[in-house]
Amino acid sequence: MLALRSLLFALFLAIVTPPCAILGVLAFPLPSSVRRHIVAGWAPLVMWFAWHLLGIRYRVIGRENIPAGPAVILSKHQSAWETMALQVIFPPLCFVFKRELLRVPFFGWGLALTSGIAIDRGAAKDALTQVVEQGRARLAEGFWVVVFPEGTRVAPGATRRYQPGGARLAQQARVPVVPVAHNAGEFWRRDTWLKKPGEIVVSIGPAIAPGEMDANAINSAARKWIEAEMHRLFPHHYATTTPQVAAS
Repeated sequence: MLALRSLLFALFLAIVTPPCAILGVLAFPLPSSVRRHIVAGWAPLVMWFAWHLLGIRYRVIGRENIPAGPAVILSKHQSAWETMALQVIFPPLCFVFKRELLRVPFFGWGLALTSGIAIDRGAAKDALTQVVEQGRARLAEGFWVVVFPEGTRVAPGATRRYQPGGARLAQQARVPVVPVAHNAGEFWRRDTWLKKPGEIVVSIGPAIAPGEMDANAINSAARKWIEAEMHRLFPHHYATTTPQVAAS
């Protein structure tokens, strides 16, 4: 039954994604806000099918921590699920993503229309400059900016070095950072097409105001909260590991 549900879901994605992308491309002459609204309709549709077909539901903790104005979201990254869920949970947003994704048929076409920030991860300093410059423009337009500071998907219970791009953007744009922890990888694994039913918990932490902090301090504060919250909510993922929340 698990394989059948996962197969049907993959078939649903293959059917619904191309028309959404083509519709977005046809809307290219329209204002960017209209194009984004058309493309963004794909995410809640997929979330609905994930719930009713796969049995993957979710619960949000800390909605009261969402600021009134645009912010930089620093989120744990375990699967593709959170790239859709964050669009449903938060106000209009855009993602920082690797440029190679734009070459994915249909999906990449739609991604190109979402006002996202495509970077070359091998460019190092140039990529950081792109995040800050384009990110400030998106924030000024009223978009929130999502950054996955670990740079790639990580398995439940694992962590990687938090890269400073999102914190640097928040520090220079003078907007808060909103840390997000979740366990999506427990049910929507990164290394298999099979999806497991269950409840994903998304925890939104208190906003971190940049104040007089530099980017490294902001990054460290976000990392400490996210990793501590991961250990608190999902201790079974860390039963054989030692906490790493104090590292910068």
